[in-house]
Amino acid sequence: MKVNAQSVNFNADATLIQFVQNRLDKLETFYDKVVSSDVYLKVENTSSKENKIVEIKLLVPKDNFVVKKQCKSFEEAIDSACNSLERKLIKRKEKMRVYV
Repeated sequence: MKVNAQSVNFNADATLIQFVQNRLDKLETFYDKVVSSDVYLKVENTSSKENKIVEIKLLVPKDNFVVKKQCKSFEEAIDSACNSLERKLIKRKEKMRVYV
């Protein structure tokens, strides 16, 4: 799957980008028709510890899924967002199975 990662207000290192790629590649086990994904990694300038925001836009045929999570670390936010996407993809796959 093609992953476009963009970091806002900071420079993402290669290990974080690789973590995003590996985690999103696992989504293809749930739904194999995923075309691409756009990942936005943002840091808010607040005093709160939960200032890391991850927004993932997943493109599948005839549909788009958008998940936005805010956590203490990017890895935690990515895991949380991917878990939400897994549930959405499984739900979509079940819905497609009903129509076929």
